Amino acid sequence: MQRRDFLKLSAGTAVAAAFVSRTNAQGTPQGAVKEIRIGYQKNGVLVITRQQAALEKHFLPQGIEVKWVEFSSGPPMMEAMNVGSVDYGAVGDSPPVFAQAAGAAIVYAAGQPITNGQGILVPKDSPIRSIAELKGKRVGFTKGSSAHNIVVQTLEKAGLTYADITPVYLTPPDAGPAFANGSIEAWAIWDPYFAIGETKQSGRILINAREVTKTNSFYIANRDFAKNHGAVLQQIVDVTSATAKWAEQHRDEVAKSLAAVTGIPLDIQTIAANRSSFVVGPVTDDIVATQQGVADRFHKLGLIPKPIVIRDIVWRNPAA
Repeated sequence: MQRRDFLKLSAGTAVAAAFVSRTNAQGTPQGAVKEIRIGYQKNGVLVITRQQAALEKHFLPQGIEVKWVEFSSGPPMMEAMNVGSVDYGAVGDSPPVFAQAAGAAIVYAAGQPITNGQGILVPKDSPIRSIAELKGKRVGFTKGSSAHNIVVQTLEKAGLTYADITPVYLTPPDAGPAFANGSIEAWAIWDPYFAIGETKQSGRILINAREVTKTNSFYIANRDFAKNHGAVLQQIVDVTSATAKWAEQHRDEVAKSLAAVTGIPLDIQTIAANRSSFVVGPVTDDIVATQQGVADRFHKLGLIPKPIVIRDIVWRNPAA
């Protein structure tokens, strides 16, 4: 993938540019961190972390401020992180693959298995009843997102190729209306949009991602931030992990937190919270192997221009 192609993935590049002009809040490489920029989407542990002000409370005694930046999907977040306007954020499995292939300055800081809450929807009255019947159909998803990977692996499961469908690259806010009005015949997506498609846009689950493959989401950090401020990054990961453990045991409160922060109705976020896995941990050998499979598959299909080695950008705290 050329640099210009990576930029095309970034519908939120304007958001990134708004933040990159900040003064050198993190100082010289050995300077004190004054501000941490966290990228988040409308789901997951970071939304809960924000609602609880967990990072703010943790870093207040250290004089570090926390700034939150919302993104509609992972690719624009990766671009923002690459240019240094976001320090840490959560994404699905595909965005960091595309970003690494484009030479982005990122590292994997932590991992989180996805057990539910993403897949492919079709309209309730659609004649499509099997994966094989996606052949020749318009399938909407965000290019470079975890949904992209689900589409690729779902097609393989049915013996189809990427060329057998018409991919329609849409961000989640654009894909929802397209799905509702019939502009696309299937929609690959994650929660809470997955739940919205099911309940508010007359969607039917064609396949859950868990039926196709193991998937993971990731907590990604800017490479220079990780190199220069490893102790701070470890604290961010620790707070994220602690919030995740709390979320596993308090799903009703999680749904309320997600609704409060995102503005998405409580009934939708309740569905998403009840079927989510919140456990956050190290990027294990198993997770690396699964992610390497994603990267190898995308290279084979020509979706990224060169092979990459996932382990090359897995961050290890040198103080650990």
